[in-house]
Amino acid sequence: MATASCVSKFSLTLFLLVLFLGSTNAQLSTNFYSKSCPNLISTVKSTVQSAIRKEARMGASLLRLFFHDCFVNGCDGSLLLDDTSSFTGEKNAAPNRNSARGFDVVDNIKSAVENVCPGVVSCADILAIAARDSVSILEGPNWDVKLGRRDARTASQAAANNSIPAPTSNLNQLISRFNALGLSTRDLVALSGSHTIGQARCTSFRARIYNESNIDGSFAQTRQRNCPRATGSGDNNLAPLDIQTPTSFDNNYFKNLINKKGLLHSDQQLFNGGSTDSIVRGYNNNPSSFSSDFVTAMIKMGDISPLTGSRGEIRKNCRRVN
Repeated sequence: MATASCVSKFSLTLFLLVLFLGSTNAQLSTNFYSKSCPNLISTVKSTVQSAIRKEARMGASLLRLFFHDCFVNGCDGSLLLDDTSSFTGEKNAAPNRNSARGFDVVDNIKSAVENVCPGVVSCADILAIAARDSVSILEGPNWDVKLGRRDARTASQAAANNSIPAPTSNLNQLISRFNALGLSTRDLVALSGSHTIGQARCTSFRARIYNESNIDGSFAQTRQRNCPRATGSGDNNLAPLDIQTPTSFDNNYFKNLINKKGLLHSDQQLFNGGSTDSIVRGYNNNPSSFSSDFVTAMIKMGDISPLTGSRGEIRKNCRRVN
């Protein structure tokens, strides 16, 4: 009798434990909002399309927000939180200050989503969908986004400073950083291919165009015209990361690397006599291989430490906790 009672109690405890773990580690799924917000995908896309129509660069900016969010304690919308007198967020961390942009577009998306299904969709998921839409609208691949993330109530400027790879990173540093988050070397090269769109500030590539030898001479001269050597002069002047098709998501980024026309030091590190040269050549020769691997890597990145179940919250305003 006592034994049966113990077994019964153990079974109940085990059941409750499984139930608890299930509520806190719920899986992301592509149909998470199919019933609770059936018009979510079309609502987000129309707002992203409108933003990119006004400024093609915005697609790259939204994609970058997702990357910078996921690399800092997971894809939890922490990047979107504003600083307050009693709270320091991630927007003023070195990788984001004066360069992370598109927060107003995220606000517009959130407002549109709240109009059709208030209090249901997280800001973290909005970032994930907006990143996918940005790629597909700019002629890149499309994919089904896994959803079900919740929003963080905290952020970490220190983690942002330490977790997001700097444009001065060497290949070993890049591989190590990506590997630490469960992303392979192939994922690193594929995700770096997102630099087929967007712009970089002079301060991010000044050292490369004046000091490095593994760079095409005419390309360096072209970039120097709008990026003076002296620090503090023209720091915020912009140049396209892909000199050929800066607003089209294609594989020209890899062709640039082979021709020593990578804008950032970290870009050219992917094709500089190291272990990733063969992957770069493969993506240059086979655009569909790049597209396929990029999608795989984006889905993997979106799986980094999401808050699910009862953890976190669904923010009403992406800029502040409820």
